[in-house]
Amino acid sequence: MAQTLDPIPGGSPPRRRRIGLFLPYILLATLAVAWTAAWFFIRGKAESEMDAWLAREAQAGRQWTCADRSITGYPFRLELRCGSVRFARSDGNFTLGPTTAVVQVYDPRHAVLEVAGPFRVEQGDLTADVTWTSLEASFHAASNGFSRASLVVDGPKGTVQSPDPGPVDFAVQHLELHARPTPGRFESDGAVDISLRLAKAAVPQLDALSGSSDPADVDLDTTIERATVLRTGTVARELEKWRQADGRLDVTRLSIAKGERRLQAKGEVGLDEAHRPEGRFEIRALGLEALVGQVMGQRYGSDKGALIGNLVGQFLGGLRKRESAAGEVQAADSPNGLKPLPTLRLGDGRLMLGPLAVPNVVLPALY
Repeated sequence: MAQTLDPIPGGSPPRRRRIGLFLPYILLATLAVAWTAAWFFIRGKAESEMDAWLAREAQAGRQWTCADRSITGYPFRLELRCGSVRFARSDGNFTLGPTTAVVQVYDPRHAVLEVAGPFRVEQGDLTADVTWTSLEASFHAASNGFSRASLVVDGPKGTVQSPDPGPVDFAVQHLELHARPTPGRFESDGAVDISLRLAKAAVPQLDALSGSSDPADVDLDTTIERATVLRTGTVARELEKWRQADGRLDVTRLSIAKGERRLQAKGEVGLDEAHRPEGRFEIRALGLEALVGQVMGQRYGSDKGALIGNLVGQFLGGLRKRESAAGEVQAADSPNGLKPLPTLRLGDGRLMLGPLAVPNVVLPALY
């Protein structure tokens, strides 16, 4: 007689539990496939957008070339790599070595750039060749343009070639450049703050003029007014737009330290109708009395030049004596022992120190 077997008690529940064990892995695999598809979609979109931008630039007369272009970075980044970069325009061109731009998929407004040398630029009769040990830049985009941009370079050095004064060599231990929209002024007048730092900068051709072979540390804080009118047109076109928009450089702080010599300046500069620099600077200095006298004396010959040098020294020495007689030095009037020099004015193609024109200096039109 056939025997009927009873169902195995608890048979179905174990099967459901086994499915539950594999469910997280199934969901993870599904998510990985979906993310992979999304990354390749974003990659394709970025590549098509880049092609469209390059086409628009070419129509505007600006030719960009990214040699051996590739886009990698899966799974969380987009890395654009170029074996070299070339830019050409009617008024000049430049080339860069291997370049990598990186954007995180989850933060597409923040781009990081790494560039290897060499860098070569040609602008009319002017050419420059520059190398460095490392160069990194970053850019934070915003709805109204950008929120900040930075450039950090270690060990830049190179040569600038021009018919006059000829080749000029330079070397810098460290360079930093930072830019941001000026708070409260970017929307109204398109102002952008610029901060530049140079550590151990050397220009051998200037050592004889300054009387010191020590490298210089340079700090510059300035605001570019009407900066938003500037685009990527030719230099002449963009500078003329900036001039017509009443663009100015508002230099809030320029500090140069070279050996025992110090100079600080603040002022503003723009462009006149003849496209020459015009403006004025208030200057304080330490250890430059003899140099000022030497430079100014070139206009009048050795005897009068020495007299002018002595007058400058007496002027600054008189300030020190008056401060000493007063019993103290006011920090606001003489920071770090720096003494005021006559106002430096730029105008009509001349450079004026107080009432006297600086000899052998002509301010040319910039375009």
